[in-house]
Amino acid sequence: MGDPFGKEHTHTFKKLLQTNVPAATAQIKAYLEEQDNIPVNIAITGESGSGKSTFVNAFRGLDKKDQSDAAAPTGSVETTKEVKPYPHPNFPNVTLWDLPGIGTTNFPAAKYLEHVGFERFDFFIIISADRFTENDVKLALEIQKMKKKFYFVRSRIDQNMWAEEQTQREFNAEKTLSIIRESCVDGLLKLKIESPQVFLVSCFDLHLYDFHLLTKTLERELPVHKRDTLLLAMPTVHFEMICKKKEALKAKIKYHASLSALTAAVPVPGLSVAVDAVILVKATLKYKNTFGLDSKSMANLAVKSGVLLNDLRAVMISKLSLDEINIELIMKLLLVSGVVVASMASEEVSRFIPLIGIPAAAAFSFTCTYIALNNFLNMLTEDAQTVFTKALGSNSSV
Repeated sequence: MGDPFGKEHTHTFKKLLQTNVPAATAQIKAYLEEQDNIPVNIAITGESGSGKSTFVNAFRGLDKKDQSDAAAPTGSVETTKEVKPYPHPNFPNVTLWDLPGIGTTNFPAAKYLEHVGFERFDFFIIISADRFTENDVKLALEIQKMKKKFYFVRSRIDQNMWAEEQTQREFNAEKTLSIIRESCVDGLLKLKIESPQVFLVSCFDLHLYDFHLLTKTLERELPVHKRDTLLLAMPTVHFEMICKKKEALKAKIKYHASLSALTAAVPVPGLSVAVDAVILVKATLKYKNTFGLDSKSMANLAVKSGVLLNDLRAVMISKLSLDEINIELIMKLLLVSGVVVASMASEEVSRFIPLIGIPAAAAFSFTCTYIALNNFLNMLTEDAQTVFTKALGSNSSV
């Protein structure tokens, strides 16, 4: 369904608000649920041993030592024998599909795409540990024919850079990266790949090199309705990503606040406060997961960055980051917010004022939830920034 607050729906939605509160409530709930379940399917392919599984794990925020069932198995030999989906641990509607290395199958490129279920994927990432091979190019040409997006990733650029530094008397990182990138692009152009996009990545250090450029490109080239879905699931590897995630989350606050307002229109004492608390908990949990401040993500970040988990937690300020988010915590935080408390109290009183009571209660409830979620989002954004600085410092790109 479309955005109920979008231009094409605004008039209809306003009429529902005035005449049918349950229908308006159902429309907003359906919209939020739809937004939370927009599927994004990413195909990860390439030659055997190129680092596909390592990339899948890194993109999903899992550390290299994770032995859970959620992690894709990695190794120096081909470990992917069949198409296997790996949903994002915090955003299961975003799935990375680890495909068998094309060089390990008996299928030619065109049949390979049919075998792995080409149509289900939004785009392809073709991984190579070193130079792109004949099989990589054949596959890219078939994807190109079918008018889908694909991107080339050199997955072990940290090793390449180390080798280059050992052999160059006057090593320059920027210049060396540019030479490697241009060499890849020129080679692919000669093999008739149209406008090849090549990204140099270290799967163990996503904050270095070109991964941030890859995320920007994916975000820009995805269909509009899928951009925020992918953005929220992407690993946070630079400050701009934190800001973009914040803006995407902030844009949804009006819907949560509207649900609160619609609940307030039902004249049942205490109902709106109870519903508001549930709305606030659910939204705040999503904020925390989006910024990677949940326990699992923090533990993985500690392993990746080499910074002790306790040291990462020490730079957090808000109780939202440090404590388990539940109704009790949310209510405590609301009690220390004078504006929010005043709005809640006014709402409970105003709903019983003849004629103007229900509209007034709805307005107060909207204001209360809107202010609270903005405050909570700001608090978690600040913690995400301080944790990022502690983990990676200023070393977020070469």
